[in-house]
Amino acid sequence: MPLAPVPPGAQVRLRDEDAQHLDDVPKTELAARLRTFTDRLDGLQGALHAEAKRAVLVVLQGRDAAGKDGTIRRVFGPLDPQGLTVTGFKVPSALELSHDYLWRIHRSVPAKGEIGIFNRSHYEDVLVVRVDHLVPETVWRPRYEQINQFERLLTENGVTILKFFLHISPAEQRERLLARLDDPAKYWKFDEGDLRKREQWDAYTEAYEEMLSRTSTAEAPWYIVPADRKPVRNVVVSEVVVSALERLAPRYPGPPGELEKLRAALLR
Repeated sequence: MPLAPVPPGAQVRLRDEDAQHLDDVPKTELAARLRTFTDRLDGLQGALHAEAKRAVLVVLQGRDAAGKDGTIRRVFGPLDPQGLTVTGFKVPSALELSHDYLWRIHRSVPAKGEIGIFNRSHYEDVLVVRVDHLVPETVWRPRYEQINQFERLLTENGVTILKFFLHISPAEQRERLLARLDDPAKYWKFDEGDLRKREQWDAYTEAYEEMLSRTSTAEAPWYIVPADRKPVRNVVVSEVVVSALERLAPRYPGPPGELEKLRAALLR
């Protein structure tokens, strides 16, 4: 069974132990499951792209080193890049700051026929701005309902939204950050700002909990993914995405008109 979404209105509490998957599934079995799901996802994406009537938006949020990049690479890497977009949201540029906070988000929403992935998202505007006091509470607090309305607009116009919070424990995050300092190929991924955010663990936990509680809706649900084990994380995300696409049931377009006439013209 796919991971259940956070029910609308539920009060979320993020516990460190929930970052671990309770079933000790062997890596070989997890790898086989992932191959099954990615193969199925590849076929569904092809039909979605050819149909070109609807879009799917995957939102990935999580603490530093939670595995957003790895999820994109392992789950969505095998897909046809022609029907896939990946957008990473970092500190807003001067141009982006001159618009409302959703401007840069809306212009990156996937087109019909595409699967779009957000590596971080509009939710940074109720997370980092809250924890670092970049704007007053009177500014960021109304954004929960603004975001719900924005996502409702998208879903009513053919965009299926799947939001994943990659839940990592402090112990696992420490190991992954240390690994970045031990591997020259990963130096570039380490940011000293990660240490400051780690010191703000409790403040971010509170912000994440309210975000998940206030913005998991029937139209655009949140899924809390146990992300301490990377293979488990990948299987869980891929299963939810495949299940959502199977419900959409995209279809390849039918044959062109006058099929036999066209075939005869090619055979002349």
